[in-house]
Amino acid sequence: EVQLVESGGGLVEPGGSRRLSCVASGFIFSTYAMGWFRQAPGKEREFVAAIKWIVNGIGGSINYADSVKGRFTVSRDNAQKTLYLQMNSLKPEDTAVYYCARLVAGSNWSSNYYKAAYDLWGQGTQVTVSS
Repeated sequence: EVQLVESGGGLVEPGGSRRLSCVASGFIFSTYAMGWFRQAPGKEREFVAAIKWIVNGIGGSINYADSVKGRFTVSRDNAQKTLYLQMNSLKPEDTAVYYCARLVAGSNWSSNYYKAAYDLWGQGTQVTVSS
């Protein structure tokens, strides 16, 4: 089955850290660019980060939303078919459901900011930043 499954969400205090994981199955993970989005209550789903495919050691470009740059790190382990989001210095405004997603095959990398460019989504994992 083609799917993405996120995990790692939970309650964390402001200033704390959390690592999210997204396990892919049913497709050749290494050949796809992948992204993280988040959606807070009453708000639109927004781009967080994206990482390009890495094949034979080539690729791996990364983009971040300005709001998380310097605090979040996206990475991937192609052998484990897993996408990660390391979140540090968390703020209450980072509270949201976090989703991983797969960029449509053959898409221009410049489209990685746009949720319409993604064709496969996980179910999401809730991250709550609160004291």
